[in-house]
Amino acid sequence: MSGQQLVTILDGGMGRELKRRGAPFRQPEWSALAMMEAPEVVGEVHRSFIQNGAQVITTNSYALVPFHIGQECFDSQAEVLADRAGKVARDAVIAEGKQTLVAGSIPPLFGSYRADLYQPENAEKIASPLIKGLDAHIDIWLAETQSLIAESSTIYQQVRALGTGNKPFWVSFTLDDSEKTEVPKLRSGETVKQAVEAMAALNVNAILFNCSQPEIMEDALIVARTTLESLDAEGIQLGVYANAFPPTTKDATANDGLDELRDDLNLTVYAEIADKWHKQGASLIGGCCGIGPEHINELSKHFSDYLRP
Repeated sequence: MSGQQLVTILDGGMGRELKRRGAPFRQPEWSALAMMEAPEVVGEVHRSFIQNGAQVITTNSYALVPFHIGQECFDSQAEVLADRAGKVARDAVIAEGKQTLVAGSIPPLFGSYRADLYQPENAEKIASPLIKGLDAHIDIWLAETQSLIAESSTIYQQVRALGTGNKPFWVSFTLDDSEKTEVPKLRSGETVKQAVEAMAALNVNAILFNCSQPEIMEDALIVARTTLESLDAEGIQLGVYANAFPPTTKDATANDGLDELRDDLNLTVYAEIADKWHKQGASLIGGCCGIGPEHINELSKHFSDYLRP
């Protein structure tokens, strides 16, 4: 994996951009509320990311889980809302007339950052309607902000069982950024090396890291790259889309509210950090919470010599 490889630009965070544009936005529904009440604003955000250089946009299905919309709403509307999320993303691509790909977001099924909330007995019945609703509209599956290897594996198995066309499967892990560690770890405490080995065994198409501080991603990429090389699995792409949060403590509650954003992470700084990711083998680069269209525009310009056609 060379630092001179081509780069695919991903989009940025959806939730804060919805709030900034005046879309309905509150707890516990989070970004799902706009999917219910103002899908046109979701489309506007997708189009803004495309206009600013995103080559892959991600469906607004992250909060379409019982944790956010409640069990009753989930049981009656999850598949319909997932279908709507996929269609809105696809319509945005069509409206912009570009070759942008659509990634179908399969979120943490029981709350972000909290591996301890995982319920293996309920995972499949939460993932299934999301997969069924998104499937017709997307190009790539993206299991994102994964804290636990077991959950990622279950989602992969469900996608392969229910999805059509054997679409590429990307998995993105969130890292423990509460303190500096010698060995990069997921928020579950499992190591990045263990996660990469498990995903390589499943033959996923890409392994990414997201929704953690930008500065800690480089060490995780080094471990991921060297692990894949040792497994002779260099066909698996690597990627990063970091957030703009301060470190998240280990006892943080899942999706408890809008975290404060760092004021030192301007467009130039984020692009310079992303350059380090590229040098360590990342070919999929974008942003997560707090990273807006303006950051994606800067990334697109920064990597203009390396952009994948």
